[in-house]
Amino acid sequence: MSKQITEKIRVFALGGVGEIGKNMYGVEVDEDIIIIDAGLMFPDDDMLGVDIVIPDVSYLTEQIERVKGIVLTHGHEDHIGGLSYVLKKVNVPVYGTKLTLGLVEEKLKEAGILRSVKLKTIDAKSRIKIGSTPVSFFRTSHSIPDCVGICIETSQGSIVHTGDFKFDQTPVDGKQADIGKMANIGHKGVLCLLSDSTNAERPGTTKSESEVGVGITDVFRKTEGRLIVTSFASNVHRIHQIIEATAKANRKLAIVGKSMLRVISIATRLGYLEPPKDLIIDLDEVNKYKPEQLVILTTGSQGEPMSALTRMAKGAHRQITINAYDTVIIAASAIPGNEKSVSAVIDKLHRIGAEVVYGSSKVHASGHGSQEELKLMLNLMRPKYFLPIHGEVRMQHAHRNLGIGVGIPDENIFVVEKGEVIEFTNKQARRASKVPSGNVLIDGLGVGDVGNIVLRDRRLLSKDGILVVVVTLNKKTGTIESGPNIISRGFVYVRESEQLLEDANELVTNILKKCMTEKVSEWSSLKSNVREGLSRHLYEKTKRRPMILPIIMEV
Repeated sequence: MSKQITEKIRVFALGGVGEIGKNMYGVEVDEDIIIIDAGLMFPDDDMLGVDIVIPDVSYLTEQIERVKGIVLTHGHEDHIGGLSYVLKKVNVPVYGTKLTLGLVEEKLKEAGILRSVKLKTIDAKSRIKIGSTPVSFFRTSHSIPDCVGICIETSQGSIVHTGDFKFDQTPVDGKQADIGKMANIGHKGVLCLLSDSTNAERPGTTKSESEVGVGITDVFRKTEGRLIVTSFASNVHRIHQIIEATAKANRKLAIVGKSMLRVISIATRLGYLEPPKDLIIDLDEVNKYKPEQLVILTTGSQGEPMSALTRMAKGAHRQITINAYDTVIIAASAIPGNEKSVSAVIDKLHRIGAEVVYGSSKVHASGHGSQEELKLMLNLMRPKYFLPIHGEVRMQHAHRNLGIGVGIPDENIFVVEKGEVIEFTNKQARRASKVPSGNVLIDGLGVGDVGNIVLRDRRLLSKDGILVVVVTLNKKTGTIESGPNIISRGFVYVRESEQLLEDANELVTNILKKCMTEKVSEWSSLKSNVREGLSRHLYEKTKRRPMILPIIMEV
């Protein structure tokens, strides 16, 4: 326990609570602010045109002098994906394990900021100081190697963040979670535990990743034709097992998809993957081999429209086309919100006639602990206060009930929202005022320039279309020089709605003439009158509300 006298400790989430993804948490120990993770989230269906979502870090930019570092638990996108955007505003040292920083380096290189960022390698045995605050780590098991939990030591007790974890008794890399160290941290005294809630609704324990290897090998053994396997690019343990199964089946492995190639390249360079020599072939070489000699490992497990698997299913991929003799293994589960996209790809594959193995416990295991493992973590840490994090609200509440079940008083468990602060003074916790939080939307090169108003306009355009009204006025004479011309896009089919548009044209002419007669000449007033009058008329006739864009010019 730290001997530093800490008058005030504050814990808050900028993302990762009430949602899946975008994990980012803050711990303030007096004047030090330590950030844990900086992830991204994929957009909801109503976020039209948005590429990714990252946390709002305006609170950190206001307190930039106090932010001492960002600590990463592991290398998944929902924990490191927002880092290159965050570091442009809050450039502080980044601490992570070897593989995590290997993945981060690539992201920072793409963003052009690698040289300006300090990356500091830690491991599960490290004990460092960030600012004036001692921080130590403990090894956890997950679906990617080199995962750690974080222990921030204070005079009131430790603040522990578990990261993503499960208790895998037979991990692929042979490195089990450090249960002894966790128990020791709990014995010394944990003031507050922040723990992964993803599988808090799932009873029992999560099966070992090693069992998936057996299932994949079994499918490979029984399949006679070409095999196409899709998984998360960042699931290095799963990729390791696919490589092993390919070698056992005496097949060659071709890799498709930029992210898959990048992760395999980094993991191989750092020693986390060791594919046998000559096992992996270039995609251009696949035609040299018979179908029964090939495994194609590809991205697209979430049915993303532009992913390699989706393009293969559509026959739009340049090198690989799926046919009726192929077997496709989807070795992943759908992220909440992606179910529709995944189902659409599976339907396409079935329509082609391919054999599809999906939704099977044989070829997938979660990387997150189920109820019994979450209870084990709570019993090892024995925290005074508990914050269920990393999950939607129902998952946080399910985790809260597990906490009550193992003896944590209900009043000591805080189900928090983004921005909500829990403050600790003299080992007592209370809810404090919120810090600014929210979503920053990334659209193309734009960061945060798409907000609620832009999304509202996009929704309106996608629903009822747009009408552009172009007219030229002569303010001196008070007459319409040309127009109005009405252009319709996504509202009505012009050839079948000539009368409607003629009536609209006449209505706009009358509105403008009335305005000119009444000496209304301000652009904003003219546009407002046209918009309101036309909107009312069109709703009466069609029960639709298209976006109306008046363009008024003057001669």
